[in-house]
Amino acid sequence: MSSEWNIVSLGEAAEIFTGFAFKGDCYLPPNSGVRVVRGDNVTEHHLRWGEKEKCWAAVTKDLEPYLLTAGDIVIGMDGSKVGKNFAAVTNADGKCLLAQRVARARARISFDQSFLRYSICNRNFTHYVKKIHTGTSIPHISKGQIEQFQIFSPPLEAQRDIGLFLSKLDDRIQILRETNTLLEKIAQTIFKSWFVDFDPVRAKQEGRIPEGMDEETAALFPDSFEESELGMVPRGWKLTPFGQLLSSAIGGDWGSDEPNSKDDTKVAIIRGTDIPDLRAGSKSRIPIRYTSQKKLSNRKLKDGDIVLEVSGGSKGQPTGRSIYLTDSMLQQFDCPAEPASFCRLLRPKSNDVGVLLGQHMTYIYAQGRTWEYQNQSTGISNFQTTHFLETELVAVPSDEVVSVFAGIVRPLIDRSHATHIQELADLRDTLLPRLISGKLRLPEAEEIVEEAIA
Repeated sequence: MSSEWNIVSLGEAAEIFTGFAFKGDCYLPPNSGVRVVRGDNVTEHHLRWGEKEKCWAAVTKDLEPYLLTAGDIVIGMDGSKVGKNFAAVTNADGKCLLAQRVARARARISFDQSFLRYSICNRNFTHYVKKIHTGTSIPHISKGQIEQFQIFSPPLEAQRDIGLFLSKLDDRIQILRETNTLLEKIAQTIFKSWFVDFDPVRAKQEGRIPEGMDEETAALFPDSFEESELGMVPRGWKLTPFGQLLSSAIGGDWGSDEPNSKDDTKVAIIRGTDIPDLRAGSKSRIPIRYTSQKKLSNRKLKDGDIVLEVSGGSKGQPTGRSIYLTDSMLQQFDCPAEPASFCRLLRPKSNDVGVLLGQHMTYIYAQGRTWEYQNQSTGISNFQTTHFLETELVAVPSDEVVSVFAGIVRPLIDRSHATHIQELADLRDTLLPRLISGKLRLPEAEEIVEEAIA
């Protein structure tokens, strides 16, 4: 138990090494074989890469000490990423280099690297950083401050057992995330085949039986095309402005930090920056605020709604991210949810049409087409929502085809939203500090996990 475990500083348990101050500036694509890990890439538990990764030229120094290897723990040292960390995995195609203002931790011989990772990747370290960081506009921590963080030091065998247990739990979460990604790809493949490439129609036109489709479904598709303003479309289908397929569209809300006489209702606020996390099954960073019943009455999100990001973006990332919401996703919150003020709530005319529109939004964003609806104002990118709703055309078939499509794709969405990733992550975050402090025995933790996933 914890009374038997020593407490040591992080500097005693691990070698803390800070990154290299690269000079010069150039951009290399991800397949260049070199990636530089900066604070912007560091998120909780993993790295996040952008479309273009920044690398520095004019390097004359030996870079070997700055290379990351699998299992390294990387800690952001300034800005919004201060104190955030994860177990780094070197990309398979090349090398990862540690940049300035990012620290790397490697366990010393008396410490297990996995146990060290979980000793850092928990709320105790986050709270410690919040207390000791310096700077106001740009908070930062030093190597010395990182080394002073106190952690438990159980026997090496106990460290290995605890690290292995928590790693297996993380592996389960990762497998669920990969399954979700696969389900999303399947849904997008079907959407592209039916509504972009029109594969079933082309097959029938050529006298072939559409692949992967029964005769009853194939009979719903026409066997020829006709001219439209955007080229050839299946005969009888309509190119309909996106907005005409909605029952309503309304801007979001931000509310107040604390309840007051006006804003007295607790609410989860979904921002554009939260969309990737929600897709990955996590809600941990979504802010909880307070709003009025009047505002909530028009913005309360429900099954089948679409949240569209209309402000934000960056040089390499357009606005226009979106997410299709289901009951499974919304039930993760213990309060109602609504879109943030930099988002809009799009409510489709029907559940079936909503599935089609959700897939349409995902497709055009992946294709980079939302750049067409973006403008720049005072340094902030804005999505031209009205223009989009009036001019973005959706290929709309018969009601029967829409119904069959929704019947195939909606279960894939439901399955991806019901994988309990957040529950497992919450369980991990609850067990972690108790395990690494010795307050919870490993057999007891194993029983808790087995009961949770049974």
